[in-house]
This record gives sequence, C-alpha cells and structure tokens, in this order.
Amino acid sequence: MGVRNTDGSDGLGAHHIEEDAMPSVGVTDIVIHVEELNTSASRSVVLLHGWPDDASTWDDVAPAIAAAGYRVIIPTLRGFGRSLFTDKAAPRTANPGIHAMDMIAVLDALAINKVAVVGHDWGSNIAEALAVGWPDRIERITMLATPPRLGGMPTPPFEQAQRYWYHWFMATERGAQAVRADPHGFAHLHWENWSPKGWFDEATFRKVAKSFDNPDWVDITLHSYRSRWEEAAPDPRSDWLETKIKAATKLSLPTLFIKGDEDGVTTQESFAKVPAKFGGPFEMVGLPGVGHFPQREAPGVVADLIIAFLADAPDEVRQP
Repeated sequence: MGVRNTDGSDGLGAHHIEEDAMPSVGVTDIVIHVEELNTSASRSVVLLHGWPDDASTWDDVAPAIAAAGYRVIIPTLRGFGRSLFTDKAAPRTANPGIHAMDMIAVLDALAINKVAVVGHDWGSNIAEALAVGWPDRIERITMLATPPRLGGMPTPPFEQAQRYWYHWFMATERGAQAVRADPHGFAHLHWENWSPKGWFDEATFRKVAKSFDNPDWVDITLHSYRSRWEEAAPDPRSDWLETKIKAATKLSLPTLFIKGDEDGVTTQESFAKVPAKFGGPFEMVGLPGVGHFPQREAPGVVADLIIAFLADAPDEVRQP
C-alpha cells in the first residue's frame, strides 16, 4: 500500500440495557447510546464520529458497509446526544484514552471480541487509542481527517497552529465562556471553515446540533482540547493508555487513512507526515475538492474505500 489520490474486560465495565427500544450500554458513570445494522453478521465494524458532529455522520456510509456483510456498530460518544452521564459527580473527561475505554466496554457488552474500527476526527484518535491499547482485538483501522497522536503532540508549526486557533481559544476562560454562551454558533463556524463553501445545508446542521444540547457537551469539548495540550489532565483511569500512546512511535496493523485535499483544519504538509507513523500495510487516500468531513461530503467514495479495505482482511482475522 502507498499514498494515492482519488476522485471519487479491559475497559470500564459495562452492562447491556435498553432505552426507548434503542440499545444503550451503561459504562460505569454514563450510558452510551448505540445503533446497530445487520446484527446477525459475523464480521463487525465500529464507526466513531468526531467533533462537532454526531453519529448521523455515518448515515450515508453505514448501510453500504452493512450490505457488504458486516455488523455495523455506531456509538454516540460521551457528552453527545443521548449518551448521558448518570453520575453528577463523575468527571466530564474526553481524552481519547477514556473514549477508547468506553468503546471497549461497549464491545464487551455486545459480546464482540474482534472488530475493525473506522473513526473520523475525534473518532480517528479513538481508533488509534484502541489499536494501541487492545492490539489483540482491533484487526484494522480506518482514520479519517485527523492525524495520529502517536509519540505525543509537539507544538505545531505556526501555519498549523493558526488552524488550531479554536484549541487555544478554548484553553482560556474567556474562550470557554464564549463557547458556553453559544455552542451552536461555535460549532457552525467550524462547519463553515473546515470544508469548501456550500458543502452542507442548514437543515442538516440544525439536526446535528441537537446532539450538542447534551448538558455535558461543552465540558466534554473543553476537556478534549485542553487535555491534548496538557492544559487539563486526562481521566486518571486512562493514564496507562495515554502513556502507551505517547510512548508508541508506529502502528503495525493495517491502516487506511482518508483525507480531504481541501481540509481546513490540517495542512497538507501535516498530512504528509502521517505515513511515517505506520509500519504495517498502510494507504493514504486524498479526495480532491473534499474538506474535513469526507464521510458527509463524499459518502459513496468513502463507503467504497472502506468496504474494499475491509475485504482485504483474511477470513481468520475477521471472526468476532
């Protein structure tokens, strides 16, 4: 594999519960909302959304993956939508390690041992964390838009730091207050800036933004970005995993990386450094005219790429 362009229980402990006839998983102090497709299939794929987005980001991708013969699990991340904390005193933490532990608890509750993981944005780093923490359970990953955190996150060059303005903004108290005052407006600005103009309609954003009305969404958002620059500590329960991620230099499992060539968050120079983080089968695919949300902007192309990548797995590896 290479780089090309195209046009087209180890976790927190869990129990399986039902909420309004939709499956959810209780994870110590929160309930993770989960949707599934093709539950009778023997091969499983987890789809992890990013920020500022929700699980509906996979609406035009997940059915095609299910139709290709896979059980598709689509969790809503902690602090989004119907994934709610049940303990008022629980820390509202959101570093990738604690998200990964949530996902292992979900897999345990669903009695799924081996799985492929597809992640966009935050979900990309969660997929990476799962691969580092549970290499015997994660057979391959697809990362969309967000580069890996392996080896830690050095201060970026000025051009990349400029694109990360919202990280630094949220690290300040005034910035945090502004996000609390208008979370929808803050999220909307990123949808406008991160992809080519006109890529989304306002009705879609308003529907997705309902997930940001979760009472803990702002705290989860702030902790995610503050913790990655050591302005906040990661959840102590995930210290072991965050340490492993920082210590790791390469991943050897098969990896597909999908990026938009017009991504407004990450410079193309930053993307160029991604292949060096992988020592096993690796392919990077650039999508011309696409920004930070490939699965929303080019769902057919993304679905085809993922399905072809999954089909490359040996049969013995695919078994749950």
